[in-house]
Parts: sequence; C-alpha cells; structure tokens
Amino acid sequence: MLSCLTAGSVTMEERERQCNGEERGDVESPTGQSVTAGEPGTASTWRNGQCVASVSTSTWFTPTFDFSHCRTLLETKGFQIPVEDFEGPLHLALDHPSVRRYLLFNSNIFNVIMAPVLYVVLWCAVYSTIHMYLVGSTAEFWVLCLCVSLVSVILTAAINLIFHYSNKEINMNTDMRLVGVNEHMARHKLLLGVADWVQKCRGNMQLFCVYWDLSPCLISLTEALDDMSFVRDQIQNRLKKRMSHLVLVTEVTTLDPEAGAQDEELPEEEQPLLEGGRERSPSTSQREDSKLTKNFSLMPDTTLSNQAIAQQLLMIYSALYVRLLVSNKLPAPPQRPTGAEKNHSTSCLCLCEYVELKVLR
Repeated sequence: MLSCLTAGSVTMEERERQCNGEERGDVESPTGQSVTAGEPGTASTWRNGQCVASVSTSTWFTPTFDFSHCRTLLETKGFQIPVEDFEGPLHLALDHPSVRRYLLFNSNIFNVIMAPVLYVVLWCAVYSTIHMYLVGSTAEFWVLCLCVSLVSVILTAAINLIFHYSNKEINMNTDMRLVGVNEHMARHKLLLGVADWVQKCRGNMQLFCVYWDLSPCLISLTEALDDMSFVRDQIQNRLKKRMSHLVLVTEVTTLDPEAGAQDEELPEEEQPLLEGGRERSPSTSQREDSKLTKNFSLMPDTTLSNQAIAQQLLMIYSALYVRLLVSNKLPAPPQRPTGAEKNHSTSCLCLCEYVELKVLR
C-alpha cells in the first residue's frame, strides 16, 4: 500500500523529469553486478511501469510529435527499434490531420480556454430565457443577476467535470489508434500512450514510452481466464457488456473487377505519366463512389484460446493503461489474499490486473 501512495504522489513534472533521464539509478543485474538503468545495451534492467522516454508536442495549437527524436531517446537508453516498427505506425496513428485536430479540441488547455466562454454563453442563455419575468425594481434585478451567475457557474463546473472524468475512459481516437503501434512495440518490451495536462496555464501533451514485458501479464491473465473457463457463457456476457461499444468505423472500397480489367488492358505507352493531368475516368469515379464504411468490433472472439483472448485484451487496453499510469489516474487495486504479492510491475495496479478489473469483474 505504501508503494501505491508513493506512486500516486508523483507529479506530472516529476514523471517528465524521470522520462528525460533523471530516473536512472543503479539496478542489480542477474549476475550480481550493479549497472545503470538506461545506459545503452542495458534495456533488460528496466522494470515494468518505468517511463523510458517522452516527447512533447511542438505547441499546443499544433499537436505534433517528433517521432525521430523519440526514437533517438530510446536508442540512447538501449532500445534499438527499426523505423518500420516505430515511426511508420506512429505516423499512421497520430499524424493524420483529423487526429491532430481532435488532439487540439480535446486537450485540457482547450477546455480551460473554453470554460470562461462557456460561462458567458450560459449566463446570456439563462438571462435571456427569464428576462421576461424581470420587474423594474433595481434590487430584484441584482438578485436575479446573482442567481443567474450562480446557476451558470454550477452548469459550467458540471460540464467541465463531465469532460474531465470522461477522459478516464478509453479513447477511440487516440488509445485505439495506438493499439496497432503497441503491437509492434510490445516486441521491444515497450508500450506507448498519450497523456495531456495543464501546467502553469500552459498545455502539455506528451507521448510516453513505458517499459513493459507482457510475458508475466499474459501468463497471469491467461490463468485468470482458465479459472473462469467453466463459465464460458459468463465470460462472453461480460466481454459483450464491457466491450460492445468498442467499434472501429473504417472506409473500405469495393473494387469493380470489370473496371480494373479495362485499366489493365491499356497499353503502357497509352497510359498517362501524370495521374493528375488526365480527366477522371469512369472507373476512378466508380471506385470513389463505391467507398463504404464498415464496423469492426474489438471484442475478442470467445471461440479462441484463452491465451489469444488475453493477448487481445492486453493490447486493446495498453495505451489506456499507459495514459492512466503516467497521469496517476489508475483505480485502486483490488484486495489481494494474504501473501499474494505480484512482482511484475512497479505500479500499484498491474496491466493484467487492470484488464481483469475492467473487463472480467
């Protein structure tokens, strides 16, 4: 319990300093020699839950991350990650213009800026709604203005609290987009997440890289599913209840085989060199018109093995767990039996415990 209190007392500034390299300390290696965590070639000395690196956005108005700089920081700490496993998936996940717009309008600093604007709008709306009941008395007018101000403050605070606590839930636009990235990064024993907070009236959005070896969590969660295997229907009902809302909407294009055959039949010398310099062919317009949206449910298939289900659950909630971990917003750990101590995480609530608490209980 003391470790939970210590982890919870870590501020975001301290977390940022730790990720920037000030957390390095002497760690005892399996051979008994003392090594410095974070030095090149000593990636195995990190423990689950430790922040390895973090990069901030250039400005809060243009929330873009320097992925190459982040990979350089990881290399200085012993993590040799290929570009195709790091920068490529991250560009697809977080560098799309629509995602950057979402990060801007969903940031905490934007909510802080919009709070006084929301208050003014609510005040004018409430006042204009009941102005017909005003009486000419000056005293009653000031009483009414005071009541309108009080109601506007309560409504503004309630709306801001709703937005604040809704950020603790899984985010389909950031957490889910990082699932594919974490599938690549899990091979290098790293998990990524995006956290956002306000520091000295300035927005601070960062991409965190946390060391995490999924092997112990996978074994623990698989054993938990094995213990519940005799109630397979109950597991399916819980997954459906907790994860039925996790649906990805993607665009798919239905290709016309006849149109494709016509394009392939054109001789090479008759095909235009510049795609933009020709008129849109009927086949091209048909492809654009044939774009459809398709829903993909993230709920695991219960017909799979327990290990496969556990792997999917860990990946789906990985980015959310990292965001809550670095923001000190993890829920309280469940009561464990006496003597049942987990040893594969430095945080008060492990990833497998969080998934079990969020989905299976």
